[in-house]
Formats: sequence, structure tokens, C-alpha cells
Amino acid sequence: MAWTPDQPIVSCKEVHKAFGAVEVLKGVSLDVAKGETICVIGPSGSGKSTLLRCINALVPINSGSITVEGQEVHDPKLDKLALRRKVGMVFQQYNLFPHKSALQNVMMAPVTVLKQDKAEVEQRAYRLLKKVRLEGKEQAYPGELSGGQQQRVAIARALAMNPDVMLFDEVTAALDPETVKEVLLTIRELAEEGMTCLLVTHEMGFAREIADMIYFTDRGVIVESGPPKDFFASAKDPRTKEFLSQIL
Repeated sequence: MAWTPDQPIVSCKEVHKAFGAVEVLKGVSLDVAKGETICVIGPSGSGKSTLLRCINALVPINSGSITVEGQEVHDPKLDKLALRRKVGMVFQQYNLFPHKSALQNVMMAPVTVLKQDKAEVEQRAYRLLKKVRLEGKEQAYPGELSGGQQQRVAIARALAMNPDVMLFDEVTAALDPETVKEVLLTIRELAEEGMTCLLVTHEMGFAREIADMIYFTDRGVIVESGPPKDFFASAKDPRTKEFLSQIL
């Protein structure tokens, strides 16, 4: 059966993941519709980042199912490169190549991995850097850029693969408060343009503004979920209430 846009673009069903004896995900299920923005929140160690890495097949799952556009992510026959073209990921650490300019960092994967035409990729890279408000910084090296600017290069780099889904893993956690705003503005614009986004974030104000659905995880399970206005105003589970009371 071919995937159609009225079906979830990402679907996790009863996902279990353990590292040795430590069970990190204990039967997590969630669906993401095309164009939807989902924020996953919760204390450190609750499995949020592991879930994103499982969706991108960076980490294998022990049981359950994860599909992207109807394809089982953990099917051994699935082309992982094809998956990562569909699912872009931005990490807490920018992981830019320090000896390459912002432009070269954005161009690298489409040219070397996808073997796309260099001139076309270069034009696209200029457009993407302009999109993340880094016009004029194309030739700057990562060491010449602030943390927030480097993170926006990392976002442009992920977008250069033309993904259908973007995963953001605590992308502002390593930034100082002044540069957090720039990065959040970039993500907000992507969401408003209809990009499907899954964010793991500690930025509660941002989650409240941007998310279509909030999922609260603790100890490897989804404790509670709902639209932001309901979730923040009238959380029902005692664990959710306790978490929100500490951070709001």
C-alpha cells in the first residue's frame, strides 16, 4: 500500500529500546500528520532524544514499529540514505566541519552523497543561508560564527537534502539566551511554511506557541499529551503537573 498524505507521515507504534539492561523507551506510540509540529518535553533521561534517533534509524529499536511515509524505518532492506533524505535532523551540537565555510558545509551532502550538480546545489545553498538569515556569512568559517549562527548553518545543511520531516534535538540547549531567539525564529518560520517538525525542547514558551501537540515523556513512556492550550492549562496526570510546576 502506497503512503498517502492523509495518513501519518511519521508513525511510532509500541516502540521499545534498551541500552544493555537500561530500558529507555517502554512502548512509545505517537503519530505525526504531514505539516504538523510536535514538541516532546520531559526531564533529562526520559527517552526523548533516543526516540528522535530511532525515527532517523541512527539507533536500532528492540521491538515495535516506526514508519516514515509508510516505510518501516527499521526494515533491514530499507536504504538508510533514502530515509535520511526524507528525515532531516539537527542536533544540540552543530557538528559543522571547521575547515569548511558555511556555504561548503551546506553544499557538502547534496554534492558528495547525492551526487547532485554542484552549480545547482550552490544556488540552493545561497538561498537556504538567506532563509536562515545568514546572508553575507556564506564564506565565514564555523569558528567565526556565534553558536546561534552555527546552529542556523546546521539547519540550512539539513534543509539542503530537501527533507519531508525535520527532527530538532534540543537545538538551543548549548546556546546563550541571546542566540536562542534567532534559532527559534528560524524553526517557527519552517513550521509556518508547512514543514513537518518534531522537536525535543526545554523551551516551554516556544512549545506553547508553535506546537500542534505536546507529548510529555517520563521514564520511557508518554505520560500525557494534548494541544498546548489544554496541556499547559489543565494537565491531568500528577507527574505532568509536578514537571510543569518546576519549569513554568
